[in-house]
Amino acid sequence: MARTIAKDHDEKRRQILRTAAKVFARDGVDRASMSQVAQACGISKANIYHYYDSKNALLFDILDTHLRDLRDRVCAITEDGRSAEEQFRATVCELLLAYEGADDEHRVQANGLPALPDEEQATLRGYQRDLVAHMSDIFRRLAPETLGRDATRLRSVTMSVFGMLNWFYMWNSRAGAQEREDYSALVSDLVLKGINGV
Repeated sequence: MARTIAKDHDEKRRQILRTAAKVFARDGVDRASMSQVAQACGISKANIYHYYDSKNALLFDILDTHLRDLRDRVCAITEDGRSAEEQFRATVCELLLAYEGADDEHRVQANGLPALPDEEQATLRGYQRDLVAHMSDIFRRLAPETLGRDATRLRSVTMSVFGMLNWFYMWNSRAGAQEREDYSALVSDLVLKGINGV
């Protein structure tokens, strides 16, 4: 008879992912063990294997959940009656707000992604490409005569914005929502209005 899924299965799975991300970020993906994750979760090693059959499966689910949720949250900011400028400002702000509390997942992403099989890496990089494409599409709306016709410049501008946001995340990871909103407004003004608009 097949084992039934507990009502709190998804909640427990989410808690395991958060705790495992913390362990992997602290100890390194290569050095952390399933036993360490189980101990940090306060459950048995056998219970961890009820959810994940290997460390790589757990690693993939951490990154898949994190990047898919990030992609879905940010790409949900569609035109939907917004001007290109309003969509850009909302997207930049949402990215910084989504980064809050995700320090461990970011570290695991940077260090753990190469440990996964190529097919799984491709899935995860697909989420990243979706985010870049979303931002690029906004820039095409903002500047159709320039960025809309120059793919190289469009990519450079798009990645420059991600660079500014990632800088903030790296050096201000403990910033609260208001600080993130303030910085997102600064980045938006800098991009949309130039240095004299800041």
